[in-house]
Amino acid sequence: IRGLQETALGFKTLDALQSLARAARDNRYTRPSINLEGRLEIVEGRHPVVEQALPEGSFVPNNTRMNPQERVLIVTGPNMAGKSTYMRQTALITLMAQIGSFVPADSARIGVVDRIFTRLGASDEIHRGQSTFMVEMVETANILHHATRRSLLILDEVGRGTSTYDGVSIAWAVVEYVHNHPRLRARTLFATHYHELIRLAELLPGVRNYNVAVSEEGGQVVFLHRIAPGGADRSYGIHVAELAGLPRPVIHRAQEILAQLEADAGQVRSERA
Repeated sequence: IRGLQETALGFKTLDALQSLARAARDNRYTRPSINLEGRLEIVEGRHPVVEQALPEGSFVPNNTRMNPQERVLIVTGPNMAGKSTYMRQTALITLMAQIGSFVPADSARIGVVDRIFTRLGASDEIHRGQSTFMVEMVETANILHHATRRSLLILDEVGRGTSTYDGVSIAWAVVEYVHNHPRLRARTLFATHYHELIRLAELLPGVRNYNVAVSEEGGQVVFLHRIAPGGADRSYGIHVAELAGLPRPVIHRAQEILAQLEADAGQVRSERA
């Protein structure tokens, strides 16, 4: 029996290695270099799953560069522009490199991580009496309690499940804690719609701002899916709502309300029936 188990283990290992090798050959993966320096440098990285669902050559690759001096990246930009895909591909490339796989990138230098922590998506756990926001906070708390300097943190829209002021305050405090706490100071990708957070790059030396590039021509907005230095100053939420098919009267009214908010610092006049 033991001999059969060892033979089966050998075949399973060989099958896994052959699968990784075939994926690397068929999808133009490259051999990463592994280091212990706390650096993460990915050149023209791609999401290994998303690129397979798109027409060949249409996936837009992006670079990721993190080190002890540039360890917290605040990523801003509209929904549908590619923030989550960018963060997920960074985590997947890191994981693939550490299991011995080639990776979907032109080149990659991967600093070894002890764990990859993620806070992504929105969900509730009704059976446990927990709201979406409570689940978000429990997951964030787990990350802050257990991450180390060698961890990779992927945090998407922390604080969005509550009021704007509460959300901004929590998100701001989380970034400060990750950046400053002696046990942490982990490499972190932090996506947010709270544009107030881009000020942290002026206050904390290890924080950098990046945004998903957008092109505006003739009133039309085109998402370029390219990660560029600097913070975004608009969310383009109404444009995304229009793409989703909301009725045109709703879109027009939303634009009017947005203009009122921007002009009157939050004083919105209700439309009479």
